Amino acid sequence: MALGGFHSIAYVLKKARQAGGLRALLQAMRSSNACKTCGLGMGGQRGGMVDEKGSYPEFCKKSVQAMVADMQGAITPAFFEKYTIAQLSGMSSRELESCGRLATPIIAGPLDLNYKPISWDDALQKVSNTIKHTDPDRSFYYFSGRSSNEAGFLLQLAARLRGTNNINNCSYYCHQASGVGLTSVTGSGTATVVLDDLKRCDLIFLIGCNPASNHPRLLKSLIEIRRRGGKVIVINPMLEKGLCNFKVPSDWRSLLFGSKISDLYVQPNIGGDMHLFLGIIKCLAEHDGIDNSFVQDHVDGFDAVLEQANGTTWETIVSRCGVDKSVIENVATTYMQSSNTIFCWAMGITHVRGGVDTVRMIANTAIARGMLGKKGAGLLPLRGHSNVQGMGTVGVVPSLKGAMASAIEKELGVTLPTTKGFDTMAGMEAAHRGEVDFVLCLGGNLLGSNPDTRFSMNAMSKIGLVSYMSTTLNQGHLLGRGSETIIFPVLARDEEQQVTTQESMFNFVRRSSGGKARHEGPRSEVDIIVNLAKEAVGIIDWEQFKNFDSIRELISRCVKGFNKNEEHQIEGRTFHTPVFATDNGKAKAHSVSLPKQQQVSNNKLRLMTIRSEGQFNTVVYEEEDIYRGQTRRDIVMMNEDDIASLRLRKNETVTVRGATGELKVLVRCVSITKGNCAMYYPEVNQILSHNVDPESFTPSFKGEIVEIIRRVNT
Repeated sequence: MALGGFHSIAYVLKKARQAGGLRALLQAMRSSNACKTCGLGMGGQRGGMVDEKGSYPEFCKKSVQAMVADMQGAITPAFFEKYTIAQLSGMSSRELESCGRLATPIIAGPLDLNYKPISWDDALQKVSNTIKHTDPDRSFYYFSGRSSNEAGFLLQLAARLRGTNNINNCSYYCHQASGVGLTSVTGSGTATVVLDDLKRCDLIFLIGCNPASNHPRLLKSLIEIRRRGGKVIVINPMLEKGLCNFKVPSDWRSLLFGSKISDLYVQPNIGGDMHLFLGIIKCLAEHDGIDNSFVQDHVDGFDAVLEQANGTTWETIVSRCGVDKSVIENVATTYMQSSNTIFCWAMGITHVRGGVDTVRMIANTAIARGMLGKKGAGLLPLRGHSNVQGMGTVGVVPSLKGAMASAIEKELGVTLPTTKGFDTMAGMEAAHRGEVDFVLCLGGNLLGSNPDTRFSMNAMSKIGLVSYMSTTLNQGHLLGRGSETIIFPVLARDEEQQVTTQESMFNFVRRSSGGKARHEGPRSEVDIIVNLAKEAVGIIDWEQFKNFDSIRELISRCVKGFNKNEEHQIEGRTFHTPVFATDNGKAKAHSVSLPKQQQVSNNKLRLMTIRSEGQFNTVVYEEEDIYRGQTRRDIVMMNEDDIASLRLRKNETVTVRGATGELKVLVRCVSITKGNCAMYYPEVNQILSHNVDPESFTPSFKGEIVEIIRRVNT
């Protein structure tokens, strides 16, 4: 049965009632602002439900969920008098999100049992004094992809002028491996294609991703590809029903009759993708499927890739990836029949150890048939938050690229620090050692996004002052507190009084017009940053940046391709001709370090963390996961053969033990490759280690080994 369809329409109507009616919700959704959810991009100056090609209506359940959350009523001071921090800590992510909008600054000290209101002046003074008197190297700044380019650029600038490069964003826990891998191939760390290329391709790979849940509007593009005779290959350890058949509500044929999504569904082991794609290249080489002309003229290093493919036995490839040779040959044959192929992937690739090399191997596969440097073909990381890519563009990274750093120094007449700076986990580890006195979080849920929850709670409890800029409550505000914690309530994107900008995963920068504030109390992130920087940093005239045009003016002088005046495609990142942003204009192929597949036996399985269609990142809107047929989140999803071999029963309570803890959950049977299992993020973070990949510094949210322990009644 196809998912989506009328059920999704009914859900939107239900959410509209919560938001004050369908008219109110439509008015908000149609406002000239960028979508608040995934990096696929939607909205802006053409209207809130229009993409960059003018298609309307373009929206999904996730965009509705985010909008309705921002349309909630305000949390009153009486709420914090009624509920203690301990009581709020016991609430789920969904329950905290539904408490309402934060509307007044709040503070909690080391002995406080409750958060309590604090005036804006006192809150700003306390935080600015802390910034001013803290050794810059004992502070770090964390940025969410929810925020605007203007706020992100300004805060990273303030941090650097204060003297620290301890600046990081949420991509370290999602697509950092994509950026590192792609930069080593094309010289640019972003997608090589634009939205229009999806209309030109005849084959698309979906690798380690589930757009039915996480990028729903992409499904419409997949249906259009198949209608014009193209094909879709899904590579995912778990069979996702939404990637088999779906009913897209905005397409009448799909709504009424359903649409097939995948032509071929391949289920490798978790972390087996690198060997799978090496096997595809091996097949291409064995069947004269390499585009030798492209490789010779436009690529460096491919001979080493071919040598690695030819030198790796089929026995090794099949045993490591968990996919039969015949299936790999089928995939390779389908690929050889394609004229224009786009490779898409998400955190099923970037969350495993060796994620950077897996991205390189996917790129090698594209290079093998000349699927780089032309229209309708290329590489497309499916990024999560609506402006996570923009954060990287405007300098929210520990080490600025030389050209951008030099431009800032020239424009402002300043000298920037040259220290290495913390990535996200390095910041948490420093805090755990007692080496951090101040943290400022621009949105997000730093605690909730971290693995090894006990370690993370302990780390943040050692920080002198933790300050958040947030629209709603999350578990980080309760479990990720320092000795003192201050939360600034901020305006949502569509409440800003001036234009802000956001960048999609297609390198398209949108302008959001903002709108009327829904509550008295919240302030603009930029306004808060200006006030803090003016008091704590000085050096330059911060007051000028209360005019957002001034921020964009400075960004345009420091970031190549950024247009201060209009929506635009950033130049130099999309490759429609085989000339790349490398030292010699050629793409770089890479032979890689092939990982040894972690063997599982007895009661041990490989674990992957997943997200439901009712959540966005750490924010859970619904406990139910309709697309997977699950009604609760405290479950472990297993292959039926593994359930039988461990002598378990469906819905039986078991203990899942990981590197840092254990969870009591129910057993659920799903179609997942034998030897692998899945649990919901962020709840499962409690049992994951905080070890990171050596290149991307991303934790292993996928691929760690867990034990399934049968509980014995006593």
